[in-house]
Parts: sequence; structure tokens; C-alpha cells
Amino acid sequence: MFSSLLITLSLLCTMNTSLNDFELRDIDGKMVNLSDYSGKVVVVVNVASFCGYTKQYATLEKLYEAYKDKGLVVLGFPANDFGAQEPGTEEEIKSFCSTKYKVSFPLFSKIVVKGQDKAPLYTWLTSGDGNASLVGEVGWNFEKFLIGKDGKIKGRYKSNVDPMSEAFIKDVESALR
Repeated sequence: MFSSLLITLSLLCTMNTSLNDFELRDIDGKMVNLSDYSGKVVVVVNVASFCGYTKQYATLEKLYEAYKDKGLVVLGFPANDFGAQEPGTEEEIKSFCSTKYKVSFPLFSKIVVKGQDKAPLYTWLTSGDGNASLVGEVGWNFEKFLIGKDGKIKGRYKSNVDPMSEAFIKDVESALR
């Protein structure tokens, strides 16, 4: 009962919120209004440089390259919340991503994606945006949220879901239509 009440309160607090309502610092320290991505399909992903899933930088980049001209953008949010697997500075993270994985999709400054100090963006994402099946804390690095052109959450994918998997691509293509 108590957890149902918390979910209900969380949903009520975020019912009228969309991705477009957030402003965050990019990896270079510049403020970016996420409404800049309004009308695009967005994949929001918490990333880390020293994780077993770090190789997903390559498939996220492949996804971005394949679909960016069709209206997709990938937004990477470095987080050090799981096993201290993202200890670097923004400069170190940017260098790692560009040299090792040739990442060209937008990266943001490190944020907290779980717990009491969770960033407002992740408070909204983990609230489920009105869909109870999407509610819950981020479980690990490289958890992905698919956001539709309207700025609303369309899907949520665990870390082990590869961004170039058939199911993920199907959902991306559906959101792009």
C-alpha cells in the first residue's frame, strides 16, 4: 500500500512533465535545454567508462549514425553510481569516448541517476511518466530510455539490451514513424 502511494504521488508530481522541461550541462559545461530535441526521438542512457557494458558506446554510436538523419538522437549521461565505474572528470570522459569509441552523440556532465541525490531528469525518467510498468530505480550502467517525438517516455530497456538488437531497433523505428 505504501509503495503504491509513493508511485501515485510520484506520477502526480510528474504527470505534465516531458523531456523538453529539463536543462542540463553538457560535457563541455554549456547549458543545454532538452527542448532543443523536441520533435526528435531520443535515447537517454546513463554511461560509464569502466563497466562490462562500456562496449555499448560502440553500438550506441552505430545506432546514432544509422538514424540521426531520420530524427534520432542519443544523449549520454555519465554517472558514477554503480561500482564507481565512472570516476573520471568530464574532460577524461570526453577524451575516452572520442578516442576509444569515436562517440559523436551528445554527452552531458556527470549526474546522479539513483538514490536521494538523483538528478531531476532521472527522477522523471524513473517515475514512469504515467506508465506504472516503467517505474523504478535505474538498475545499472547503460540502462536506456526511449523518448518519443512528443517528449514522453515510450520505453525502458535494461543494461543488457543491446542498442542494435532487433527489438530495440523495432521500437526506435516505430517511434520515428
